[in-house]
Amino acid sequence: MIVNKYNRRAKKVNSLLCVGLDPDFTKIPKKFLKNKFPQFEFNKWIIQETNEYVSAFKLNSAFYEARGDKGIQELKMTMKYLIKNYPDIFTILDAKRADIGNTNNGHVSFAFNWLNVDAITLHPYLGQEAVQPFLDREDKASIILCKTSNPGASELQDLQVSDVGRPNSGRPTSETKPIWQIVAEKVFKEWNKNNNCMLVVGATYPEDLKKVREIVGDMTILVPGIGAQGGDIEKVMKAGLNKEGLGLIINSSRGIIFAANPKEEAKKLCKEIRKYRV
Repeated sequence: MIVNKYNRRAKKVNSLLCVGLDPDFTKIPKKFLKNKFPQFEFNKWIIQETNEYVSAFKLNSAFYEARGDKGIQELKMTMKYLIKNYPDIFTILDAKRADIGNTNNGHVSFAFNWLNVDAITLHPYLGQEAVQPFLDREDKASIILCKTSNPGASELQDLQVSDVGRPNSGRPTSETKPIWQIVAEKVFKEWNKNNNCMLVVGATYPEDLKKVREIVGDMTILVPGIGAQGGDIEKVMKAGLNKEGLGLIINSSRGIIFAANPKEEAKKLCKEIRKYRV
C-alpha cells in the first residue's frame, strides 16, 4: 500500500511534518530571483534545510502554473530532485483535481506519470465517478477534501443533510449530518477499496478532526492550517493520531519556507510533534 511509504518515512525520522513547497514568486528572497530557475533553486534550498525533519513535501500547483511553462518546468525539476536525492520522502501534488470523462485521464497522467508524485489532492463534489481514475491507481494515494482549513469552509461543508444514502426516496429522516461527515463516511466505506485513500481535514477544526478520526479508523489525514493559519499542534495531535501513533500528515507552508530560518522553524515544529507522539 502506498501509505506504507509515508509510514516508513514517518517512523524513520520520528516526524509527521509536511513542508509545503509553495514558492510564491512575490515572496521568494531576491537572491534566488537572480537564478535562471528561481523557484527550483528556492525549493532546493528549502528541501536541503528541512529534509531531516519531514516525512512529506507538498507542492501546490498554483504557484507554478502562475508562471506558465517556466513554472511547470521548475515544478518538474523539483520533483526530479526529490526523487533522485530523497526517494523515501512522500510527495503530494496539491492540485484539488477531479473532473469527468477524458479530462481526468490528463490529470492522472500529469500527476502520476509525468511528475511521478505519490499523491494528489482531489475534491469530492462530482462524486465517485470523478475520482475513480485516481482511485484505480493502487500505487498512488488520493487525498480527498473533507473539512478544509479556510474560514469559509463551513459555508457548504457544514450544511446539514438528511436522508443520507437515499437521494431518490423522497422520505427525509430525522437524522442529519454535515456534508463533511458524509464525505468521510463515503470515502472510508465505499471509495477506499484499494486502501489508497486519505482525507484533508484542517487543523483549524480540531473537534471535526476528532470526529473524522472516529469514522475512518487508521486512515491517514492530511492536516493543513498549522502556522500561518493558526492551527494548534497539540490539539491536532490529540484529536487526530491513530492507534499506531501515525495517521497524520501535518502541513506547514508559509510558516516555514518564508521564515527567517526555515531549518529552525521546521525543527521546532518537528520537536513539538514528537512531544505529543509519546
